[in-house]
Amino acid sequence: MDKFSITGPCRVMKGEVSISGSKNAALPILAATLLFDKTVIIENLPRVRDIDTMLNLLKSLGSNIQFLNNKKTVKITKTKKQKQFASYSIVKTMRAGILVLGPLVAKYHKSISSFPGGCVLNGNSGRPINLHLEALKKLGMKYEIKKGYIHAKSNGKLKGDKINFPSISVGASQQLLMSAVLAKGKTLLHNLACEPEIKDLTNFLISAGAKIKWIGKRTCQIIGVNSLKETKYTVMGDRIETGTFCVAATVAKGDLLIKNFDPKLIKTELNLLKKVGAKIKLFKNSIHVKGPERIKSIKNITTKEYPGFPTDLAPQFMVLLCKASGTSSITENIFQGRFLHAMELQRLGGKITIKNRTAKIEGNTNFIAAEVMSSDLRASAALVLAGIVSKGNTIVTRVYHCDRGYENFENKLKKIGVNIKRLK
Repeated sequence: MDKFSITGPCRVMKGEVSISGSKNAALPILAATLLFDKTVIIENLPRVRDIDTMLNLLKSLGSNIQFLNNKKTVKITKTKKQKQFASYSIVKTMRAGILVLGPLVAKYHKSISSFPGGCVLNGNSGRPINLHLEALKKLGMKYEIKKGYIHAKSNGKLKGDKINFPSISVGASQQLLMSAVLAKGKTLLHNLACEPEIKDLTNFLISAGAKIKWIGKRTCQIIGVNSLKETKYTVMGDRIETGTFCVAATVAKGDLLIKNFDPKLIKTELNLLKKVGAKIKLFKNSIHVKGPERIKSIKNITTKEYPGFPTDLAPQFMVLLCKASGTSSITENIFQGRFLHAMELQRLGGKITIKNRTAKIEGNTNFIAAEVMSSDLRASAALVLAGIVSKGNTIVTRVYHCDRGYENFENKLKKIGVNIKRLK
């Protein structure tokens, strides 16, 4: 099992980082290719483990996958042996596997899909998919759950309806946007998530002839079409990778130019970094971040749905606030198990106490290297950041979590001055 070995603290973090395509945007876009009969070309794919898993899932369902342009571009065509069985053996490591359910039922009127895997962030309850199932039921999908699989079918085409999500869910929003595209009639979706990655999915579908119109911030109207046309689409840059490198520059007193991302999409995160003392300059498609000599504390950061502060950056900001000059706190409103990494930061010297959904973080921490273990994707990135500013040699284990969502993470860090290597 691979590990990262990081020798710190990093004295000079400087240079340029090129942001990869967004994993969280690419996964639903790839799932949506099941709606097509025509060829689809997807550009700017990140080469991370979750993308490979989704491509393998599409192959198992009968899609023909051809890599182009150094494997950053993929050409997807249908075969005559299209299947509707999404196996647990493929989707067990990836939450986004559930996103093939709706497209399969919308296109082929049946599906047998495994419950998904990925990071378990809601304690013993996992990350429930009841919002997906109940909304699809309103479009005409019937289902039974047998031995960990969702056996779903519809009587012909799905039928448009009005759906008001009881709570905001990124996955359920993606699921219904895709499923309604080929449904009969009009679908109105209320209380949708509005993350940039969801807008990227709708832009992709619109490029293929889907009739989707946003009405205000969280309502979408979809008029069903008979089929989607051939299209070529470029995936947006990765918002969380961008935020991670912005935090890295801030915590390590770095001087980084972060390229290939629109800074307008992370206004909340950048404003918080300015509050702690980072000097930030914004350009059309890049961000220059210079870390401060003294990091200021923040009384309370609260995770919220976009455009609020993203839960996926809470672990990285926790590392930053451990180095701040005073006491800070982070309140987690999205995933109950988001603070699993806090105990590992304590092993490095972090002074963190957790009560209910709030982590209190005492600043002025002098991290001392130790061996730590990743619990999930974003926790693994946070532990790497902590290793960068720790004294001595930090070993981060179970970095397969990191590989799920960060492309060439250690190589990008090496190029900007971090002493990091992968151990087999």
